[in-house]
Amino acid sequence: MNFETIVFYVFAALTLFAALRVITARNPVHAVMFLVLAFISSSGIWLLLEAEFLAITLVLVYVGAVMVLFLFVVMMLDINLVRLREGFWRWLPFGAALAGLMVFQMVWVLGSTEIAGGVEAVRHAADYSNTKELGRLIYTDYVYPFELAAVLLLIAMVAAIALTLRRRKDSKSQVVADQVAVKKADRLRVVKMQAEKPAAGHPSASKE
Repeated sequence: MNFETIVFYVFAALTLFAALRVITARNPVHAVMFLVLAFISSSGIWLLLEAEFLAITLVLVYVGAVMVLFLFVVMMLDINLVRLREGFWRWLPFGAALAGLMVFQMVWVLGSTEIAGGVEAVRHAADYSNTKELGRLIYTDYVYPFELAAVLLLIAMVAAIALTLRRRKDSKSQVVADQVAVKKADRLRVVKMQAEKPAAGHPSASKE
């Protein structure tokens, strides 16, 4: 067992431990932090596969942006943990069946002849760019799945906006067109009023 294999098993163990703690941690903030640890461990596995671009993207996009947003949302929301755990035992059989299906798929893939044959990892030259190779594969061999994934993400984003959009009857909004077209006569009216009697002690009052 060489050094790279030991490092892989360390990162894999950290990823599994962090993933289990994400779903078992009682504190939502702790769950988010364990998810960050899972992402960082996964980026380490990407580095072992010489996929530096994917590793850096995983850290910058998910850990640096998405997970920070999740952390702020979790800390700002007043989450009722008792209500959140309602129905856990009712949905446990479904979750266990889904987890068993995922384990079966992973064993099936890992037990295939192409992977189980012990194929050595391809060693690339020093000037090899995995970013260039990834872009070439995405926009040539996998261009249609890439475009399909983009359309699905767009549909999901539009659906999320449509579901969360609420129009309140008592809400007030500005109409820019009406504000631009307004005239002075519509906003200002000059009213002529008679002068009031001077107050007591005023010089004009003594003359009366």
